[in-house]
Amino acid sequence: MSAHTPLVPDRLEQPEDANALDAGVWPDGAMRTPSGVLAIGGVSATDLATRFGTPLYVMDETVVRARARRARAAFDAAAAAHGTTAHVYYAGKAFLSTEVVRWVTDEGLAVDVASGGELAVALAAGADPRRIGFHGNNKSVAEISRAVEVGVGSIILDSDIEIERVAAAAAARGVIQSVRVRVNSGVHAETHDFLATAHEDQKFGFPLSRAEEVVARIRTLPSLEFGGLHCHIGSQIFGTAGFLESAARLVEVHARLSASGEVRVLNLGGGFGIAYTSTDDPTPIEELAAGIVAAVAAECAARGIPVPVVAFEPGRLIVGPAGVTLYEVGTVKPVHLDDDRTRVYVSVDGGMSDNARPALYGAQYSARIASRTSTVDSALVRVVGKHCESGDIVVDAEYLPGDVAPGDLLAVPATGAYCFSLSSNYNYVPRPPVVAVADGSARVIVRGETIDDLLSRDAGVRPTEGSE
Repeated sequence: MSAHTPLVPDRLEQPEDANALDAGVWPDGAMRTPSGVLAIGGVSATDLATRFGTPLYVMDETVVRARARRARAAFDAAAAAHGTTAHVYYAGKAFLSTEVVRWVTDEGLAVDVASGGELAVALAAGADPRRIGFHGNNKSVAEISRAVEVGVGSIILDSDIEIERVAAAAAARGVIQSVRVRVNSGVHAETHDFLATAHEDQKFGFPLSRAEEVVARIRTLPSLEFGGLHCHIGSQIFGTAGFLESAARLVEVHARLSASGEVRVLNLGGGFGIAYTSTDDPTPIEELAAGIVAAVAAECAARGIPVPVVAFEPGRLIVGPAGVTLYEVGTVKPVHLDDDRTRVYVSVDGGMSDNARPALYGAQYSARIASRTSTVDSALVRVVGKHCESGDIVVDAEYLPGDVAPGDLLAVPATGAYCFSLSSNYNYVPRPPVVAVADGSARVIVRGETIDDLLSRDAGVRPTEGSE
């Protein structure tokens, strides 16, 4: 093991084998073929790159389905142990396409959307609108009207204005719309730690102290039916401590609301973490489910009330580990620093346009050469993109074989969540396609863009001579 230097983050250790795939980070079943090429879902990275080009989002359908089933089973078992049932929503903001909606609904999950566009995708996939929840802090009148029109199962209210808007839309159609109220429990969780405060300064939801007032208003409106409280405490959370603190606060209010009317569901949100690097140690979903539901049940027992139906939204947990992004290396450049150290920059043909998370959040990822293995000693590198930004970093620090070279394929795992969703056309780079792999076959589930696609939206482009 090499000594740590300022170029090497504390989390990173030099591996004995820079070709090895950490089972906790890569999709289940990812492996090296006898020739050393990375294979995902039984399809080699070189075949994928030849057929579909790079950059390329690869999603293992079998892994998505298996993780959806596992989440469903975990929460069902946890709820049954305490005499209740569970609803599990796939959070569409993590990654949404019609195929993925079909996969997760086939495996028993409901779907969470946060815009009219996401709702349209879910409906186009054939999702039962009664099993859709509609989030968002600024749902337009048109979006609300559409949600009511198609019979969305629950609209999550985020402000006083939305109460009146949803009530009006439901009244205009002569229906009763089920709604839930998003509240801030004052618990903010971030990976291993959480902070409990009296108030949260954020754009989402109502203060928990206003819940009874807000629900009282909803109950006066004949076109609305109050379904329960909803809370979200953060993202990429390891452990149950934050959820347990939030549950205690929510059940206290739930109990008071139950004294004056029916409250069917308590939604504890999601934000469950996954492994992006070998040092990440996410909590198994079974442990999360059992611990959180047991805490809700204990709080209910202490107050002498029944355990409500519980709901959760494990979006990243379902698709994040199933995704891998493939790139082609373009240049390798050693940069000599003032203190006689050298940082090796490995530039790839994508970057912050297909994965904005490192630039936005300082997110950490892993990488491996996908087109071959090497017996050369590993070297510390920084993987960067092709965009005109110094912050265009794909993997901040990683050990790759020291002979990494132009033309190599590079694979970055755990990119199934929030990479495609946050993608852009920065520097007029087309968005990559998304390819699903399973059982040795591959197919496009989201078509990639071309330069012609981008130009077609520019109203100032003049037709060429002879074109119509």
